[in-house]
Amino acid sequence: MEEPVWNEWRRPGPTPAQRRRDLGIAALVLLCAVEFTVLVNSVGAFAFGRAPDLREQLAWVLALSVPLVVRRRYPLAVMLVVSALFIAAQVRQLGDNLVPSAILFLTIFTVGAWERNRVVARWSRIGVIVAMFLWLGFSLVRALLGPVQSFNKAAGPMDPTLASVLYGLEFNIFFFVFAYVVGEMAWTAARRQAQLEFQAEELRRSQEQNTRGALAAERMRIARDLHDVVAHHVSVMGIQAGAARRVLDSDPALARDALQTVEQTARTAINELRGLLGVLRADAEPDLRAAPGLDDLPELLDNARAAGLEVSHGVYGSPREVSSAVALSAYRVVQEALTNVVKHAGAQHVDVRMRFLDSALELEITDDGRGRSVVSDSGFGLVGMRERLAVHGGSLEAGPRRDAGYLVRASLPTASSEETA
Repeated sequence: MEEPVWNEWRRPGPTPAQRRRDLGIAALVLLCAVEFTVLVNSVGAFAFGRAPDLREQLAWVLALSVPLVVRRRYPLAVMLVVSALFIAAQVRQLGDNLVPSAILFLTIFTVGAWERNRVVARWSRIGVIVAMFLWLGFSLVRALLGPVQSFNKAAGPMDPTLASVLYGLEFNIFFFVFAYVVGEMAWTAARRQAQLEFQAEELRRSQEQNTRGALAAERMRIARDLHDVVAHHVSVMGIQAGAARRVLDSDPALARDALQTVEQTARTAINELRGLLGVLRADAEPDLRAAPGLDDLPELLDNARAAGLEVSHGVYGSPREVSSAVALSAYRVVQEALTNVVKHAGAQHVDVRMRFLDSALELEITDDGRGRSVVSDSGFGLVGMRERLAVHGGSLEAGPRRDAGYLVRASLPTASSEETA
């Protein structure tokens, strides 16, 4: 996916939920406008000293509120319509000026936040603001040329008329600048959110690709390791079959024992091949090195001690022979767990326990480190462990311990392989 040019980004239109929200906002604004109009008329505190008939005032507030229903779909048109109605309502000297001003503020903000063409958004708002100040200037001049307004309670150091003009100018400057800036901030926040969503999607795709690559690499590694296991069984079968052939006539009992060994070895190899088929790649190159097993675990523990860790090791239950494939997977799990402890955990002590249960071999590796693993569920280490255990129908538990440190617990079924051995 090609990254958009963010300086030319255009905000998508409103969602159905946002359109419904606009309908609710318009209804709420209309209710407030009607209430304020009734209250102002009931008190007689008209913004311009007098006002037209109440029904006409209600018609004006209805006309000002209705365009808000589509303010995010057509922000520019709504702002222009409301601006014209706002000036017309002031010409008619609408009793309340608070709600119409709030509606105008909302439309200017909406253009800043939602207008897709940013050049149009900028200059249209500037044009409306200039028009409003021209109208304000016209209103002030007309007021100054009219009857002199009395300020009976004036007590400040400034001339009351000058103070009134400055107050009106500064209030409107703040009002319109605030509407402009907040709209611009909302559009910038929307663009930043779009950037974050795009980056999150790109990261998700990258993680998926990395995970697929890790799975493929790990499966090829598993295939190479299990190649030795299967090759060993096939070699044993060939040797025993040859021996049975040579003594078949002279020593039938010895030939029978050799053939029984061939049968048992074949069953074991078939069980391991069933797990191998899920991960075997046609282009995997065999690795002819001897596959490590449970007997090689002490070397792993010595390496961890050489890295500065205090290592304790325990074997529980009745030790018994397990298939070469299970022994290899157990070795790899302990190897990966110890590697993570040395590199990432910041631990001083690690405890490695191996339990021989009735139908499974269980491994438990715990440490007293920070209680988190840099290699997460989406990383290569745990992915590799799970892939190996999945070959044998095993399971993996990994995560922070309740008190401190990190726990890796793997379970490898052994019953089926033993029964066929």
